Amino acid sequence: MSFSDLFDSGFKKRNESHFAAIVRVAMADGVITSDEKEFLDRLARNLDISQVDYELILKNYSTHAINPPNTYDRRLERLFDLARMVYADSIKDEQQVLLLEKIAVGLGFKPENAKYVVDKALNLIAAGEDDVETFSDAIRNMNR
Repeated sequence: MSFSDLFDSGFKKRNESHFAAIVRVAMADGVITSDEKEFLDRLARNLDISQVDYELILKNYSTHAINPPNTYDRRLERLFDLARMVYADSIKDEQQVLLLEKIAVGLGFKPENAKYVVDKALNLIAAGEDDVETFSDAIRNMNR
Protein backbone atom coordinates (compact mmCIF):
# COMPACT_ATOMS: atom_id res chain seq x y z
CA MET A 1 0.00 0.00 0.00
CA SER A 2 1.41 3.35 -0.99
CA PHE A 3 1.54 6.46 1.19
CA SER A 4 -1.11 8.15 -0.98
CA ASP A 5 -3.42 5.16 -0.46
CA LEU A 6 -3.13 5.63 3.30
CA PHE A 7 -3.98 9.33 2.97
CA ASP A 8 -6.91 8.64 0.66
CA SER A 9 -8.25 5.97 3.02
CA GLY A 10 -8.13 8.30 6.04
CA PHE A 11 -9.71 11.15 4.10
CA LYS A 12 -12.47 8.85 2.85
CA LYS A 13 -13.19 7.59 6.38
CA ARG A 14 -13.42 11.17 7.73
CA ASN A 15 -15.85 12.11 4.96
CA GLU A 16 -17.93 9.00 5.61
CA SER A 17 -18.02 9.75 9.35
CA HIS A 18 -19.02 13.35 8.69
CA PHE A 19 -21.73 12.22 6.32
CA ALA A 20 -22.98 9.59 8.81
CA ALA A 21 -23.22 12.26 11.53
CA ILE A 22 -25.38 14.38 9.25
CA VAL A 23 -27.54 11.37 8.37
CA ARG A 24 -27.89 10.79 12.12
CA VAL A 25 -29.28 14.32 12.53
CA ALA A 26 -31.60 13.85 9.56
CA MET A 27 -32.90 10.58 11.03
CA ALA A 28 -33.47 12.05 14.52
CA ASP A 29 -37.18 12.39 13.72
CA GLY A 30 -37.28 8.94 12.09
CA VAL A 31 -37.76 10.17 8.53
CA ILE A 32 -35.71 11.78 5.78
CA THR A 33 -37.78 14.43 4.03
CA SER A 34 -37.34 15.27 0.35
CA ASP A 35 -35.44 18.48 1.30
CA GLU A 36 -33.15 16.50 3.59
CA LYS A 37 -32.65 13.90 0.84
CA GLU A 38 -31.66 16.61 -1.64
CA PHE A 39 -29.19 18.03 0.89
CA LEU A 40 -27.76 14.56 1.59
CA ASP A 41 -27.42 13.87 -2.15
CA ARG A 42 -25.51 17.15 -2.67
CA LEU A 43 -23.35 16.56 0.37
CA ALA A 44 -22.54 13.00 -0.71
CA ARG A 45 -21.35 14.33 -4.08
CA ASN A 46 -19.28 17.05 -2.38
CA LEU A 47 -17.73 14.55 0.02
CA ASP A 48 -17.10 12.05 -2.79
CA ILE A 49 -19.29 9.37 -1.19
CA SER A 50 -20.01 6.58 -3.69
CA GLN A 51 -23.59 5.40 -4.25
CA VAL A 52 -22.77 2.07 -2.61
CA ASP A 53 -21.27 3.79 0.45
CA TYR A 54 -24.19 6.25 0.50
CA GLU A 55 -26.70 3.41 0.76
CA LEU A 56 -24.62 1.55 3.37
CA ILE A 57 -24.32 4.68 5.50
CA LEU A 58 -28.07 5.31 5.28
CA LYS A 59 -28.69 1.77 6.55
CA ASN A 60 -25.95 1.80 9.22
CA TYR A 61 -25.39 5.47 10.07
CA SER A 62 -25.26 4.84 13.82
CA THR A 63 -22.28 2.49 13.49
CA HIS A 64 -19.98 5.25 12.20
CA ALA A 65 -17.90 7.07 14.79
CA ILE A 66 -17.89 10.85 14.86
CA ASN A 67 -14.27 11.75 14.14
CA PRO A 68 -13.64 15.24 15.46
CA PRO A 69 -11.80 17.58 13.10
CA ASN A 70 -8.32 18.70 14.03
CA THR A 71 -8.92 22.42 13.67
CA TYR A 72 -11.51 24.83 15.03
CA ASP A 73 -12.31 25.97 11.47
CA ARG A 74 -13.12 22.39 10.43
CA ARG A 75 -15.30 21.97 13.52
CA LEU A 76 -17.19 25.11 12.53
CA GLU A 77 -17.62 23.82 8.97
CA ARG A 78 -19.08 20.57 10.23
CA LEU A 79 -21.34 22.38 12.69
CA PHE A 80 -22.50 24.59 9.82
CA ASP A 81 -23.40 21.53 7.71
CA LEU A 82 -25.21 19.92 10.61
CA ALA A 83 -27.14 23.08 11.53
CA ARG A 84 -28.21 23.41 7.89
CA MET A 85 -29.46 19.82 8.02
CA VAL A 86 -31.63 20.61 11.04
CA TYR A 87 -33.26 23.42 9.05
CA ALA A 88 -33.54 21.49 5.78
CA ASP A 89 -37.13 20.59 6.56
CA SER A 90 -37.85 23.97 8.23
CA ILE A 91 -38.46 22.23 11.55
CA LYS A 92 -36.17 22.71 14.52
CA ASP A 93 -37.24 19.52 16.30
CA GLU A 94 -36.17 19.22 19.96
CA GLN A 95 -34.79 15.73 19.35
CA GLN A 96 -32.66 17.00 16.45
CA VAL A 97 -31.36 19.90 18.55
CA LEU A 98 -30.40 17.58 21.43
CA LEU A 99 -28.64 15.25 19.02
CA LEU A 100 -26.88 18.21 17.41
CA GLU A 101 -25.62 19.27 20.87
CA LYS A 102 -24.24 15.77 21.46
CA ILE A 103 -22.60 15.74 18.04
CA ALA A 104 -21.13 19.21 18.73
CA VAL A 105 -19.42 17.77 21.82
CA GLY A 106 -18.24 14.85 19.67
CA LEU A 107 -16.83 17.36 17.19
CA GLY A 108 -14.71 18.88 19.95
CA PHE A 109 -16.78 21.75 21.33
CA LYS A 110 -16.68 21.96 25.13
CA PRO A 111 -19.72 20.34 26.78
CA GLU A 112 -20.48 23.48 28.76
CA ASN A 113 -20.52 25.54 25.53
CA ALA A 114 -22.25 23.07 23.20
CA LYS A 115 -25.82 24.21 23.90
CA TYR A 116 -24.88 27.87 23.43
CA VAL A 117 -22.86 27.24 20.25
CA VAL A 118 -25.60 25.06 18.75
CA ASP A 119 -28.28 27.61 19.62
CA LYS A 120 -26.21 30.39 18.03
CA ALA A 121 -25.53 28.22 14.98
CA LEU A 122 -29.20 27.38 14.51
CA ASN A 123 -30.22 31.04 14.91
CA LEU A 124 -27.65 32.09 12.29
CA ILE A 125 -28.90 29.45 9.84
CA ALA A 126 -32.52 30.48 10.53
CA ALA A 127 -31.52 34.10 9.81
CA GLY A 128 -30.27 33.06 6.38
CA GLU A 129 -26.53 32.75 6.94
CA ASP A 130 -25.69 30.32 4.14
CA ASP A 131 -22.02 31.15 3.74
CA VAL A 132 -19.66 29.08 5.88
CA GLU A 133 -17.16 31.94 6.29
CA THR A 134 -19.80 34.39 7.52
CA PHE A 135 -21.16 31.68 9.78
CA SER A 136 -17.69 30.88 11.15
CA ASP A 137 -16.90 34.53 11.79
CA ALA A 138 -20.16 35.01 13.70
CA ILE A 139 -19.49 31.96 15.90
CA ARG A 140 -15.90 33.07 16.56
CA ASN A 141 -17.07 36.60 17.45
CA MET A 142 -19.63 35.35 19.97
CA ASN A 143 -16.78 34.21 22.20
CA ARG A 144 -15.29 37.70 22.47
